Amino acid sequence: MSKLIRHVNVRGRVQGIGYRAWAEQVALERGIEGWVRNRRDGSVEAVFAGPAEIVAAMVEACREGPWGARIDALAQRDGGPEDLALRRRGERFSVLPTI
Repeated sequence: MSKLIRHVNVRGRVQGIGYRAWAEQVALERGIEGWVRNRRDGSVEAVFAGPAEIVAAMVEACREGPWGARIDALAQRDGGPEDLALRRRGERFSVLPTI
């Protein structure tokens, strides 16, 4: 199984509803590494790394999000080690401060 790193930006009603906590929980349950954070423009940004099939399923789950979310758009691109390096040292998955 190949390792995949995906960088995702989700727009819609995704702040103030627990989207980051949901993403962290689902990622950890699936064994995915990475991070999630709010952006000042109202979107949520995340990086997911792991086996390609599991990361692809995580990205698809982000199209639904937690209860109360409304996803208007989801953009994704390939990520790299430099994206993954933003997480906190010693953490498998980090919730980072808003930028």
